[in-house]
Amino acid sequence: MTELEELEVTDLATIEEALALIDKGLGGLTERQLVSAAEVADLLLDVRSLLSETATSG
Repeated sequence: MTELEELEVTDLATIEEALALIDKGLGGLTERQLVSAAEVADLLLDVRSLLSETATSG
């Protein structure tokens, strides 16, 4: 089995939600000069959570 065959198809709606979350988070961060590591970690954890839900439900 090739690597491409082993990849699972991710729900398009979940990918769109993750992209919207990233865009929203980055939109708020671009106007600032300093961003805390905690804020970046929170954004990454939110995106990971969204994608993990899809991976476990599929």
